[in-house]
Amino acid sequence: MAKTDDETFIYLATYPNEAAARADYQVVKDLHSEGLVGSYDAAVVTKDANGKVHENKDETATRHGAWGGIAAGAVLGVIFPPAILASAAVGGVIGAVGGHLAKGISRSKVKELGDFIDPGQAGLVVIGELKVKEAIEKAVTRAEKEVAEELGVAPADIDRVLQEAVKGL
Repeated sequence: MAKTDDETFIYLATYPNEAAARADYQVVKDLHSEGLVGSYDAAVVTKDANGKVHENKDETATRHGAWGGIAAGAVLGVIFPPAILASAAVGGVIGAVGGHLAKGISRSKVKELGDFIDPGQAGLVVIGELKVKEAIEKAVTRAEKEVAEELGVAPADIDRVLQEAVKGL
């Protein structure tokens, strides 16, 4: 099947520290404010010396489209399974969306993405529409390394799964 702009991608970049990751996180938010980036969700994470991944907790996840901060949590739950600790209600929604996202990515790719951030590094995780991938890759300038993976899942499908999961609460 040919790739179209109506698909979803995961973008992951690594940084020497959280400040650099936050600076590029702000760039992504600015792209959205300028109308250059459509629906997306993003999070800054750090990986400690023991390999444990910590999501940025002092800033609410970006909330664009119907995803309401859930999409980034779902991605983190797929690529860093033990890293997400949430309330039972939110955890169920994240699990439903994460399960749907996981269908579009191989186990080997999940492992590769999970190992992409080394202990002591920070990362920027973005999930969004494929059509915004190029804008993000050009605008994010502080990353040490980057990877983007197309999921083969339409953003509308994520919206649908999210709405179904919320109805079930």
